[in-house]
Amino acid sequence: MVRFLARRLVSSLLMVVIVASAALLLATASPGDYVATAGGIGANQQRMARERVRLNLDRPPAVLYLSWLAGAVRLDFGTSLLYQRPVGALVAQRAANSTLLAAAALIIAALLGLPLGVFTGSRPTGLAPSIVRGASVLCLSVPPLIASILLLALAAMTGIFPTGGMTSLASPADGWSWWLRDLAWHVPVPAMAVGLPLAATLERVQSQALADALAEPCMTAALARGVSRRRLLWRHAWPLSAKPVTAVLGLIAGALLSGSFAVELVTAWPGLGRLTYDALGARDIYLAAACASAAAAFLAVGILGSDLLLAIVDPRVTIAPPARGPTAP
Repeated sequence: MVRFLARRLVSSLLMVVIVASAALLLATASPGDYVATAGGIGANQQRMARERVRLNLDRPPAVLYLSWLAGAVRLDFGTSLLYQRPVGALVAQRAANSTLLAAAALIIAALLGLPLGVFTGSRPTGLAPSIVRGASVLCLSVPPLIASILLLALAAMTGIFPTGGMTSLASPADGWSWWLRDLAWHVPVPAMAVGLPLAATLERVQSQALADALAEPCMTAALARGVSRRRLLWRHAWPLSAKPVTAVLGLIAGALLSGSFAVELVTAWPGLGRLTYDALGARDIYLAAACASAAAAFLAVGILGSDLLLAIVDPRVTIAPPARGPTAP
């Protein structure tokens, strides 16, 4: 287990470094820079040149990258050109907001997708299972961007939930209790926009896995021996179907982040999606590289968590390196 975790952590760290390096090199190699974007058309060229020297943007891309990498090793990701704040603290704050949104969306996806998957998987025919399957296909077909727009329109018409942001602008003297209630009031719309397609994915995977488990010959034999269908479903078939559901959780973690980016832009949620958009629009190379590394870290954590859950759910899954076959004499 320790060797497995060490290998996974090293590969995850390598993936984060590669993604961040690629983001920085691509941002520096593309035409234009932060100074040109901020100066706009008709800006004084001499003043722009002096600004590039001040911000160290006049150096070759290779020198700029090596300087950034030396600081990143010390967890110093530079200063944001756009916000004039340390990049690490800025990304950490926005990553916490994105994590909150992703956690809420994952809770919605699990509470809806898994029970509905058990319902449709245990009932291959019928009107209600067909309606659930149709709703899942519809949720999978609607992109998170369109879903967030529709949910915002519904919130505006009903007035049940706010139409954007993470908290209200007002700051009553109630303190943390008011802030938590206000946060809980703002979370449902973006969380549902991200979580409904994931709930549909979980429903489809759980339904098919449960149907395959119930079709096993051992399940038929258990029914013939007098085991009740309810006991067979929950004590035998459902645990057997947990393996493929657990295996897809790593992909869901990546979908959480990619889906939340578009939702954050539409709903004005101050997370990594909005920060990445601002960094790319302003050509803030340091901030863009840090956002890319944070996205890669999200995906790495999701894949690692999926592997660990899979090893727990199915003890037959080995986490040791595959044994080598006998060598020819």
